Amino acid sequence: MKRTIRTAVSALAVTGLAFGLGACSVAADQVDKAVNESYEVTYEVTGTGIESIEYHAGGGTAIEPTIESEKKPAMPWKKTVTLKGIMPPAVMPVALDPADLTCKVVHEGKVIKEAKGQAALTGGCIAVSPVAG
Repeated sequence: MKRTIRTAVSALAVTGLAFGLGACSVAADQVDKAVNESYEVTYEVTGTGIESIEYHAGGGTAIEPTIESEKKPAMPWKKTVTLKGIMPPAVMPVALDPADLTCKVVHEGKVIKEAKGQAALTGGCIAVSPVAG
């Protein structure tokens, strides 16, 4: 009787482990797909007295993206870039006077992040990757 119970418990444990590992495999496949998928965003910045604009342009890794910079850009400024996987789209303007400063991140015609004034100066526009969300 004890042997039968042990066998049944062992069989259930193996079945549970198999299902658990299968679920992990599916999750790993989804993460791999998200990391390898690319997407396009357009950064937009408007205002006066803009000293520089820093932004993620797709270089580096999703966790440590390369930041590119443009000094004294002409306004209004717009840049379309291709990013990878879970890399967050980000644009960070630096201005002498943030009163009329605005930054946006646009994906497929929809604004996914916007900041104005002091918020645009101190935090920029950093969005969650549309691939991850």
